[in-house]
Amino acid sequence: MSEPESLRVALLNPFFWPEVRRGSERVLHDLGVELTQLGCAPTLITSHPHPPDRSSEYGFEVRRHWRPPEPWTRRGIEPHLSHVPFSYLSLRAGEYDLAHAVYPTDALAALRWGARAGRPAVFSYMGRPSRRMTANKRMRKPILERVIPGSDAVITLSRSARDAMWRWFAVDSHVINPAVDLEAFTPGEGRADAPTIACAGAVDDARKRIPLLLRAFAVVRRSRPDARLLLTRPERPDLARRLTEDNPGVELVPAERHVATVFREAWVSGLTSHNEAFGLVLVESMACGTPVFGARDGGVPEIIDRPEVGRLFDGDVDGEVARAILEALELSEDPGTAAACRSRAEDFDRRSAAEAHLELYRQLIER
Repeated sequence: MSEPESLRVALLNPFFWPEVRRGSERVLHDLGVELTQLGCAPTLITSHPHPPDRSSEYGFEVRRHWRPPEPWTRRGIEPHLSHVPFSYLSLRAGEYDLAHAVYPTDALAALRWGARAGRPAVFSYMGRPSRRMTANKRMRKPILERVIPGSDAVITLSRSARDAMWRWFAVDSHVINPAVDLEAFTPGEGRADAPTIACAGAVDDARKRIPLLLRAFAVVRRSRPDARLLLTRPERPDLARRLTEDNPGVELVPAERHVATVFREAWVSGLTSHNEAFGLVLVESMACGTPVFGARDGGVPEIIDRPEVGRLFDGDVDGEVARAILEALELSEDPGTAAACRSRAEDFDRRSAAEAHLELYRQLIER
């Protein structure tokens, strides 16, 4: 087996489009880059609907195997099941010291491989367990009930997610916060003249509670008539049209625009979502020097943990959300806010997150 400093780690996720790099893709990209710089040899095992291929991307190896069609997903069955056998075969074909999956179906392959190879299998649960999240797809609950207790270690993104993991699965997980790219998200020029609010959440995701944000924004405009709200443009033209026609002051940002430029333009940014495991876009905003607002729910209070960087709101009352936004707008005009936000964001750097993963890997291999 390799020494810990040169660990051969297999990272597994069903999809990986480097140009998108959202959610689990972003986590794996950053982890792969940092593990490489720490002397490890990570390999990302993923899939696509094309013939298998190998490539070197961002300094580490990426293996993409074929992902067959999945017509059963139209019946509400858990997606990405078809590539599990191929992920397992990819693991068997390599020489790895540890397998780390960030999607439940991949964790099935990692568990099987770990049992055969006598090596550790790690599973990162990228959300916050709840009744809805564990049962909104057929077969998801039995898969989770297998991979969560069966993995050698489970990672969650916040203390709140850890507590929910214990409540729903009676498994004590390791908390490793997601990391922000402090080189890509930096303070800079471009702040708007008018008070501008940004929300980087997907407008078509019900969990983001965009209707609540829109109602609160209407209240904000009674006090700040020139306020603007920047939302990511949805793919559906009818939804985009309704968002702008029915809500004065709302502007849609093209999805291809780098979100860091949006955060630099905004006076504040935030989320009205509930059951967030963490809320990385809040950290990215603070890294740009922009204060934030969010719900006192899930992992968000672990980010907005001091009044110098933002405001929290309770419940789903329009006026309460508007109060948090208005106070955050006032905070943005304080000369010391940008530095306080940047300092808080630096607590979530990529190197520290990678070192936390590496320390866990070492413990598992030694055990």
